Amino acid sequence: MLINLSKNPLIPRQHLVLQPRRFCTAATSSATTAVPARKELPREDDLAEESRSRLVRDTCRLLELRDSWSPKLEAQLRHLLRILSPPQVRAVLRAQAQRDARAAVEFFRWADRQWRYRHAPEVFDEMLCLLSRTKLHDPARRVMRLMIRRGMRRGPQQFAHLMLSYSRAGKLRSAMRVLQLMQKDGCAPDISICNVAVNVLVVAGRIDKALEFAERMRRVGVEPDVVTHNCLIKGLCGARRVVDALEMLGAMLQNGCPPDKISYYTVMSFMCKERRVAEVRSLLERMRNDAGLFPDQVTYNMLIHVLAKHGHADEALQFLRESEGKRFRVDEVGYSAIVHSFCLNGRMAEAKEVVGEMISKGCCPDVVTYSAVVDGFCRTGEIDQARKMMKHMYKNGCKPNTVTHTALLNGLCKISKTSEAWELLNKSEGEWWTPSDITYSVVMHGFRREGRLKESCDVVMQMLQKGFFPTTVEINLLIHALCKEGKPAEAKDFMEQCQSKGCSINVVNFTTVIHGFSRHGDLESALSLLDDMYLSNRHPDVVTYTVVVDALGKNGRMKEATELVEKMLNRGLLPTPVTYRTVIHRYCERGKLEELINLLDKMLARQGFSSAYNQVIEKLCAFGKLSEAYNLLSKVLRTASKRDAQTCHILMESFLNRGFALQSYNVACRMFQRNLIPDVKLCQKVDSQIALEGQRQAAGKLIIKFVERGLLKQDKQDN
Repeated sequence: MLINLSKNPLIPRQHLVLQPRRFCTAATSSATTAVPARKELPREDDLAEESRSRLVRDTCRLLELRDSWSPKLEAQLRHLLRILSPPQVRAVLRAQAQRDARAAVEFFRWADRQWRYRHAPEVFDEMLCLLSRTKLHDPARRVMRLMIRRGMRRGPQQFAHLMLSYSRAGKLRSAMRVLQLMQKDGCAPDISICNVAVNVLVVAGRIDKALEFAERMRRVGVEPDVVTHNCLIKGLCGARRVVDALEMLGAMLQNGCPPDKISYYTVMSFMCKERRVAEVRSLLERMRNDAGLFPDQVTYNMLIHVLAKHGHADEALQFLRESEGKRFRVDEVGYSAIVHSFCLNGRMAEAKEVVGEMISKGCCPDVVTYSAVVDGFCRTGEIDQARKMMKHMYKNGCKPNTVTHTALLNGLCKISKTSEAWELLNKSEGEWWTPSDITYSVVMHGFRREGRLKESCDVVMQMLQKGFFPTTVEINLLIHALCKEGKPAEAKDFMEQCQSKGCSINVVNFTTVIHGFSRHGDLESALSLLDDMYLSNRHPDVVTYTVVVDALGKNGRMKEATELVEKMLNRGLLPTPVTYRTVIHRYCERGKLEELINLLDKMLARQGFSSAYNQVIEKLCAFGKLSEAYNLLSKVLRTASKRDAQTCHILMESFLNRGFALQSYNVACRMFQRNLIPDVKLCQKVDSQIALEGQRQAAGKLIIKFVERGLLKQDKQDN
């Protein structure tokens, strides 16, 4: 008899049918008799020893040459494969997975296709275990299918690996369908795979589904253990349902599954984040009285670290005092967490006091603690105090490292003393410390903020000589700054130097330089750089095309601008709202209305933009081309939206300001025809102007339309 648990709305009905453990199908029995018992898997230290064997190293060396494989090399690898033992094959798979899990899959599949070789069952287990740590669910599924096809024994552990692979890839439904695959295979669920399923649901944020699943576990004879409850408690705390988590702790005691310290630590961590110290102390008492678990050094270290990490240094210090009062030893890591928390909050006096207390108690601060204090002083602008702290480090036999020096240089740059920071950086070799890429970036940004772009570029060049590469964002910041100062040629030279040194230069960097040339009227250089992008296989994006189209339109080269927009569309790039605004502005400015309409039709066919013609009419009004704007009014009045009413009002005001009251009246009449109500006050102005001009037939008709629609009272009309 099967017990169906398919009421879970997340999982289709046929996907969650678990069998009680006391039942075993015929498929399981036949698999057991057909396949001999699997040998015990080698221990981890045995695998580590195998990974150092010569056969494994030679195999890995040949696999590194896979891009230049020849028949001779493949024959050598095939020979090695046949003399490798299963633990050695597992060691090869692990070595490949450390570089790239796909390389391990490729070797696994290649080896399985070789003549006179078949993977041992433990090799399949190893492959599934490695894939469970990645998002490669398709290879994991193929490995499992191969095991089924060859009649190898499968257990809950192998299915759990497959479930984890789906979970990491975000395939929640597929992960839960593994339970169906497991049932079809005749494998009864046990607590291990049920715990994996609960954890999968918790990680996906489906805590209610996880609770339902745990309840259904009981119905099929799989009783949730402390691991199951800990997963659920973690999910409840993640959903900010701490009251439910506390109730679950009580239920665990009643159900004969006493919580362990992890259960309590999970809830305490959440309370520490919320600064609910009183409730933490209450839970400590409950842990001791209800479960007989006494707080130890690990408990207090956990509380100190979580509180300090979330900026609650005072509360962390209270627990530190309490732990010392109970004769627990707090190491330098706990002190460092509190010091770092004080420093982040700018409370340097308290941080120094804690450091002094550490020294007096014989707990020597390490370089991490000192670096936190130095960084704290630099954050508050107390550079002299930071220098004194570094001298104090030397006196106590603690040498400042790269992080310490970088913090000092960052502090100098923040107070506009980048030159001094640059000098200290250049003296790094003499003072026996090695700058990192972050160190160079700090100084580079310091010069950039001070407007000293030449020195900033020099820092980048030295950075490249030392083997460090700035990011494309950092390069773009310098390029943008040079272009802003009117030096696009220098920006281009700097970009080319970075590119020649091996830096990654992207489309954004090219676009920034092109924009710099365009802003300063050097259109030919901008177009030349656009051609360079094609030659260097860096395809321009829609922003690049928009920048160049704007420059061409500004210089009246409308034919070239049209060709470039069409080229952009042919390349499959979709115009953005900025592209539309740029094209509309430049074509209306030059009075190329016919070309604009044709181009807009092509652009709108690729990417819709509802307010395109609204912007055309408004831009024509701004340039005084009112008759052209009036001719396009029918394109706007097709939708009769609020945006269309706004456009019509702009056109009416433009006519009215130029003394064409009758044309403004016509626009209002067309709005009424489309059941689009114009502005009352504006219509009153139009009516007054028409009356002054002696247009008796039109005078007063707009107000009558408002009265007929009940939007204006008759007495107000008379007034």
